[in-house]
Amino acid sequence: MTDLSPLDAVGVEDAVQAALAAFAQAATLDELKDARIAHTGDKAALTLANRGIKDLEPADKAAAGKAMGAARATIGRALAARTEELEAERDARVLIEEAVDVTLPVNRASVGARHPIETMQDRMCDVFVSMGWEVAEGPEMEAEWFNFDALNFDPDHPAREMQDTFFIDPPDSGLLLRTHTSPVQVRAALERREALEEHGHGIYVICPGKTFRTDELDATHTPVFHQLEGLAIDKGLTMAHLKGTLDHFVQAMFGPDAVTRLRPSFFPFTEPSAEMDMRCFVCNGEDAACRTCRGTGWIELGGCGMTHPNVLIAAGIDPDKYTAFAFGMGIERTLMFRHGVTDMRDMVEGDVRFSQQFGMEI
Repeated sequence: MTDLSPLDAVGVEDAVQAALAAFAQAATLDELKDARIAHTGDKAALTLANRGIKDLEPADKAAAGKAMGAARATIGRALAARTEELEAERDARVLIEEAVDVTLPVNRASVGARHPIETMQDRMCDVFVSMGWEVAEGPEMEAEWFNFDALNFDPDHPAREMQDTFFIDPPDSGLLLRTHTSPVQVRAALERREALEEHGHGIYVICPGKTFRTDELDATHTPVFHQLEGLAIDKGLTMAHLKGTLDHFVQAMFGPDAVTRLRPSFFPFTEPSAEMDMRCFVCNGEDAACRTCRGTGWIELGGCGMTHPNVLIAAGIDPDKYTAFAFGMGIERTLMFRHGVTDMRDMVEGDVRFSQQFGMEI
């Protein structure tokens, strides 16, 4: 039908009907596209006939143009209607084929968890920050002077021996991996002594962090562990202030019914010194066979005491003008007591299931 004349009314009508039939038979949008190109494209019979109008006699152009316009309009309406029908069918089919049953069980991707030691450290710090204390940090590789000498350790103190401390080669370097976070207390006092002496701003700092000792890894010991230590320097501080501070901390961590006591002890950097105990939360001191407190009724939480004058002198602070108290406790030990963790190795072996049970606490 490439030679269809625009004046051939029968031929034009046949071409229109052929196009309408092709559109009606198209079952998909792709088939409809092929039918559209075949009957309305550049090489379609009606398109070529429409172009032939320009070659007609002037008297015939008006009639031919009217006939071809009507034919093309009929085809356009049919194409638009069939396109709408097929698009509606496609959309309905997609809704069915791509429907998601939200009631089906799914395997959700694990979101992980913060390590409970980290969250416990943050929680412990928050208790002291709420009382106006500052958080201080220091290097994990420490100078021997800060780790021992400034804290009143004698030169022949057993803690200086290689079996307790990781020293850095060469042996005379004077460097080691800190055995406690107490060196941070000395650094914090040195940094803040000017504000203490000139403006009367008391020093109240807590020092959380990682520490290192040459212990074997077992259920209750690890060579790398975390401590939280505190130091308060001000005028008129006494053991009563120390006990009140620790009582508040223990009740914030273990509940308002927690009971503490101070038991005499010895540390080179405090005098007097004490061990802080908490009444056993399992047996409440009533079970002689209790495995948690070993029948004593008390659980040791950490050491404390009034800061030794020699430590204040090492930090450049006058011990006749200021008094201070200090305390320290293990973060892993607090985690074990607060959440019933029985084996310290669970904290360091890297099994994500251990951390996941504590969630994503912020």
